[in-house]
Amino acid sequence: MRVYLLTHTPEPEKIIAMAAKLCYSSSNIGDLSSLVESSRQEKFLKKIIGLGHLSVLEHACFTFGVEGISRATSHQLVRHRVASYSQQSQRYVKSGDDFEYVTPPTISESDKLSKKYRSTVEKIHSVYRELVIAGIPAEDARFLLPNAAATKIIITMNARELLHFFTLRCCERAQWEIRDMACAMLKLAREVVPSVFDSSGPGCVRGKCTEGEMTCGRPEEIREKIKNL
Repeated sequence: MRVYLLTHTPEPEKIIAMAAKLCYSSSNIGDLSSLVESSRQEKFLKKIIGLGHLSVLEHACFTFGVEGISRATSHQLVRHRVASYSQQSQRYVKSGDDFEYVTPPTISESDKLSKKYRSTVEKIHSVYRELVIAGIPAEDARFLLPNAAATKIIITMNARELLHFFTLRCCERAQWEIRDMACAMLKLAREVVPSVFDSSGPGCVRGKCTEGEMTCGRPEEIREKIKNL
């Protein structure tokens, strides 16, 4: 899995602070920039987030590029509807001899099962290639390809949706692959806007676990893990 922060709103802290100041200040929009620059944005933004005034975060957007995740994970990802996605097409992009796929750790831990898994996936791909060479359109041959098939996707989310995404997907209850991806995205976003993402992550990072009876029971360990991403 490779995760990249491709781009983001220029000066994200500034635009969020300007939006928040506008809500509470009598200043006109032309004066907001100097008003924000003359104050400590980090402290102000943490206060705004603490008050739950999260709509102002929607003015800052982040675009990530992700390679090497499975189709199983990309199907989970696109359930987050307040986002934009562009995914490599299996209809127009034929899978070549170099077929990338994902092997779950629970399978790779067993030599016997790992070998069987690998041979099965490679056999599926071999039949796929036969179909394509025989003239079957890629859009039809792809019906054979497994959820393990790796994909590439570009994701754009605003900061508010990212907070929500990290709460759900950095949690230990999330599926392992999307959790690894979400944690990598959080690390990159935190480097750009620490004032927004410092306390981001699963619910237990900010207080009591929100998973009820489904809790992993390891809040201290998870807090330390997210802190040290």
